[in-house]
Amino acid sequence: MSRVAPVDRPVLIIGERGTGKELSAARIHFLSPRWQGPFVKLNCAALPETLLEAELFGVEAGAFTGAARRRQGRFELADGGSIFLDEIGNTPLSLQEKILRTIEYGEFERLGGTETLKVSVRIVAATNVDLPSAAAAGRFREDLLDRLAFDVLTLPPLRARQGDIPLLANHFGLGMAKSLQWPTFPGFSDRAMAAMDTYAWPGNVRELKNVVERAVAHWTEPENAIDSVTFDPFASPFRPPAAASKVPKQSPDPEPQPKRAAVPIDGDYRASLDAHARSLLADALIQSKHNQRRAAAALGLNYNQLRHELRKYGLLPSQQSAS
Repeated sequence: MSRVAPVDRPVLIIGERGTGKELSAARIHFLSPRWQGPFVKLNCAALPETLLEAELFGVEAGAFTGAARRRQGRFELADGGSIFLDEIGNTPLSLQEKILRTIEYGEFERLGGTETLKVSVRIVAATNVDLPSAAAAGRFREDLLDRLAFDVLTLPPLRARQGDIPLLANHFGLGMAKSLQWPTFPGFSDRAMAAMDTYAWPGNVRELKNVVERAVAHWTEPENAIDSVTFDPFASPFRPPAAASKVPKQSPDPEPQPKRAAVPIDGDYRASLDAHARSLLADALIQSKHNQRRAAAALGLNYNQLRHELRKYGLLPSQQSAS
């Protein structure tokens, strides 16, 4: 990610649902020379064609029924920054041509307008569709694919990076315990962690976050390691058998676990393993809108410590000024 972020060209992110495509796009923006500009997002699969065109390129007054006034589109709002187009593979062919023109020439017209507008926008797109196959079948423009694929970032599913599961589980668990105002985070028992390690995670990181937060919220013994994890919240003895999930419903029955040291809630950063530190730093920068002092406070560091860590992990571009 740090390799593609500084290069002011389109990036195509590929991955299954829940693998963190939007977060990756935000990281690319905030690690790029455009980090002080806007970061604008749009899910291309969430709107019908006419509304999608209006959202992307804006609308002139009277362009269609209900368009009482001129409205800027996402490309205008992203001028000087980056735009994240999620589910780009679901974009109609008629709009793909207009998106291609915006990438190549930085210009377009609002819906119902004749004035050509100029913008400077970096496009980061994402999809879980096989775009080369879609292009071969005529469902996606090959020239647009060529432009979007200047850099392709493939996010592996969680099941392919099992070593990240304990790191992410403890990271999300710390955050949930903090929101519940627990004085410490007790961590997960070996049994609960083993259940998470062997689960397939079809929903990837998003599902892991939900499972962990639910486990913390439902745990009534915050002084002991969390030993109950539910993967299927719909599991019930009254659920029709045909609809029952074939994945594990919850971790095995609790057994006594050895006491382990609880993690102080105020020590989020210090408690994290070095392998996860860079991700925590990048997330803190994103959440703080790249305000380094706020990011330092969120991580439990002072400003100079944060600068040292950012430099250590290559997250301090030389052109950035102190916030």
